[in-house]
Parts: sequence; C-alpha cells; structure tokens
Amino acid sequence: MIGLPPCAIVAMGVSGCGKSTLVAHLAAHLGAPAFEGDDFHSASSVAKMRAGEPLDDTDRWPWLDRLGAAIGAAVRTDGVAVAACSALKRSYRERLEQAAGVPLAFVLLDGEREEIAPRLAARAGHYMAPSLLDSQFATLERPTADERALALHCYRPIEELRGDVLHWARTSLP
Repeated sequence: MIGLPPCAIVAMGVSGCGKSTLVAHLAAHLGAPAFEGDDFHSASSVAKMRAGEPLDDTDRWPWLDRLGAAIGAAVRTDGVAVAACSALKRSYRERLEQAAGVPLAFVLLDGEREEIAPRLAARAGHYMAPSLLDSQFATLERPTADERALALHCYRPIEELRGDVLHWARTSLP
C-alpha cells in the first residue's frame, strides 16, 4: 500500500491535539481502514470521563486490547491501517502493539496546554471533559529515541503533517 510495509500508524497525544483529523487524512490518502480509539472505550469509562474523572490503568488495559485487536486484524487484511489513540504512556503503546500483533508506528501530535485547551473547550458533543486535559499532560510520556515514533507540532497545517508522516513512514519503517 503506497510503499509502506504491513503496519499501523497511530496518531497519539492528549485530547484535542488533532489525532482524529490526522487519521482521517491519512486514511483517505492511503485508502486504509481507520480506527478512532474513543470508539473502543467501555460505557463505564465514557461515564467516568464525562464526569470529569480520569481513567486509571485498569480502565485502559481492556480498551487498549480491544483497539489493538481491531488494528491488527485490519493490517493482516489490508496491509496498512491508521488509528487515533492517546497512548500517553510507553506501557500503553507497548500494550497496544502487543494486542495488535503487528508493527505500530506512533506519531505524537505535540503542543502546549495553552494551544490545545481552547480546541478542547470548543469541541461539541464529545464526552472528554476539558478539565481532564491537565491530567493527560501529567500522564504523557513522550516517545523516546528507542521507540518507533515521530513527534510533530500539532498546530501545523494538516497537509504538512500528513506529508511528514508519510515521508517518515516510507523512509523509516522496516
């Protein structure tokens, strides 16, 4: 698929950084299946977030397992998939890749709280309480050099972000 090895590209970062937008653009360009991590949360986790309560790891493990399984199945069928998932901690990224059973490439859409908070506050119809943004930034472990990851500033134009991700994926993935 457009010069990429079998893999999934996962847009990661705090809520409001643009993961879903990037995934939609990548999926359209690649003709690949796309997954929205939010769709894989349990009803109880959605209720917690809606109430302004951050999730804990016992909430996240089954969510990551469900999302990872879906991503893995898509890659095995279609060759490439894309997904939006906060994947804030290294252990979450590792769990997601383990559940997928296929190589994942992470793209951190990074930015400052002052930039992202207004986006999150303006978002209508989403269960993620804007009050949880601080806890997400506190939880965020930016990928390190030994991870298959790329960090990009989230406020760049979407076409530039998409182009940078595709160039990186084509030239850096095994």
